[in-house]
Amino acid sequence: MSTRLSIFFLGTVALILVGFSATLYAAASKYLHRQADERLDAALNTLVAAAEFSDHGVEWEPQERRLSFGRRTVEGQFLWIVCDARGRRLDGSTPTDLEPSWTDSIMTATPAGRPRRVEDRGGQLWRVMARRLEAPRTGGSDEADEPSVHEALILGAAVSLSGVGETLRNLALMLTALSCGTWTLALLVGGRLCQRALKPVSEMAEAARAIAGHEFDERLPIAATGDELEDLGRAFNGLLKRQHESHDRQRRFTGDASHQLRTPLTAIQGQVDLALRQTRSAEEYQRVLTVVQGKTRHLRQIVEALLFLARADAESQRPPLEPIELTDWLREHMAAWTGPRPDDVRFEAEGGEAPCVLAHPTLLGELLDNLLDNACKYSEPGTPIVVRASRDGDTVRLSVEDRGVGIEEAAVAHVAAPFYRTPQARSRDSKGLGLGLSVAARLATLFGGRLDVESRPGRGSTFSVVLPTATARPPLDQKSVSI
Repeated sequence: MSTRLSIFFLGTVALILVGFSATLYAAASKYLHRQADERLDAALNTLVAAAEFSDHGVEWEPQERRLSFGRRTVEGQFLWIVCDARGRRLDGSTPTDLEPSWTDSIMTATPAGRPRRVEDRGGQLWRVMARRLEAPRTGGSDEADEPSVHEALILGAAVSLSGVGETLRNLALMLTALSCGTWTLALLVGGRLCQRALKPVSEMAEAARAIAGHEFDERLPIAATGDELEDLGRAFNGLLKRQHESHDRQRRFTGDASHQLRTPLTAIQGQVDLALRQTRSAEEYQRVLTVVQGKTRHLRQIVEALLFLARADAESQRPPLEPIELTDWLREHMAAWTGPRPDDVRFEAEGGEAPCVLAHPTLLGELLDNLLDNACKYSEPGTPIVVRASRDGDTVRLSVEDRGVGIEEAAVAHVAAPFYRTPQARSRDSKGLGLGLSVAARLATLFGGRLDVESRPGRGSTFSVVLPTATARPPLDQKSVSI
């Protein structure tokens, strides 16, 4: 990652430097050539001002005028020339090697001539500009009678581009050196910055490689950068924490399951060994078989609950759901219920619109039976157990309320954990497995709802299954599930 960032950064810097240098070079070249053209134009204006127009033509007196063409700028050598219409030299600066080359060029000049580029015999480039001055002749005298008067004058000016070329070469060298130096500095500084910026990632990777598979307490170092790197470190540590918690739950689940399975198996093994020590009467064998039958049923309940709870969430399949009108369904279910303390359990229907949910009737009955069984275990016989169903907007609440021992506030969050039993439950020495509420919570989740708990120690508990109404969600995928 550091290499890719460095390459991208250096490539971007290189493109910027090349673009800036090329733009600056082009602007300087345009400016210098324009400056040369302006000097030529000013020189020609001076020559035009030195000429005089008469009725016989254009007059040029070389000895009567002192010409000044301004100060020399960055351009090289400056030349000027005045010729008549036949190309004969009338005046000008000291002749040079350019003379034969530019005489032909200026003879084709127009009144508003444009600059041209001409190369002399030595290969040197010049910028040449020329103008043609003409005046109508109305007199009868001819040019031979008046040597200073001419039918037309050709005015030419030239400036060497050697100074412009040298200036541009120096500018190119300076820009190249400056760009290379800037790019080298960016290479050194950028690489250092990338290493420092990605150092927290390297440290986290090194720490991750050092964490062994069983070391769930280890965490990655987090740099307080306040950016995405810190967020990445916190997210990964959060993942490690969840993995640690999941591993602890699985370890406790395995230990508790082993204990719960070992207890009925030990009882069965003890009863069978006792019965086989000597010959027993039919009544004794009947008693042993009855004990074995009860323990076997208990063992089967544990195994079925464990198989249901041990499924991974990705493997959980939704049951085939159907609309259930809870009021009528609860009356029928309560009438057929065969659990303990049937006289203490009653159903109270609330007024208003009858609540309707999408659920699996058999599994919904299993969920309600687990809640009723839990209420019977942890409340005294003769105290009421009330089942209610009510609608609240887009949800339906099915609750079971008892007047039992209640649950401490610190234990409410753990009541749905497998094999968890509150201190009050352990003190009563109840025969619960600690799996009923886990199964109920899992079934509520399969129906798209949740299990809520409200409790006060010594005053009872209310377990509520909150489900969406049948019209609040589209039908779910119809798949089978069993417990």
